[in-house]
Amino acid sequence: MPKILLVDDEPHILELAKMYLEREGFQVETVGNGKDALAGMSDRPDLVILDLMLPDTDGFEVCRQIRSKSNVPVLMLTARKDDVDKIVGLEMGADDYITKPFNPRELVARVKAVLRRSQAGPAPGSVIEMGKLRIDLSRHEVTAAGQAVTLRTKEFALLAALAQNQG
Repeated sequence: MPKILLVDDEPHILELAKMYLEREGFQVETVGNGKDALAGMSDRPDLVILDLMLPDTDGFEVCRQIRSKSNVPVLMLTARKDDVDKIVGLEMGADDYITKPFNPRELVARVKAVLRRSQAGPAPGSVIEMGKLRIDLSRHEVTAAGQAVTLRTKEFALLAALAQNQG
């Protein structure tokens, strides 16, 4: 069951969004400020829904701090409708941006879409680095400590699958 951290200072927004998301089978933790949002990251949510206008810390700053430590998907849900705010939010690392007022069913659909994309794994052309091991997924090349490693197709596929699903 995917975990969602929902960050908003408006209790009715938290209640409405939580109800719709839980109805779809998501586990939802709600917090009302940026400090608690950053503390909630220790629970390793699968997705963060983040308001920009928070009482203690600006949502842009919360997003920046999340991005400095994690690649968890971030969906911004905010009353800030200016194109500049949307562009800044997306450039800071948000994966999607929804303005208030919002349709709760659209929120659920966007959450599902962002999670689908994030769970698909790295896009072709990406590189996975683990210590001295480097795996280039698009070129099907592996190096260990700078030395090329020759692998059969199945061996490469297995190594890539393990690297993409660590743990």
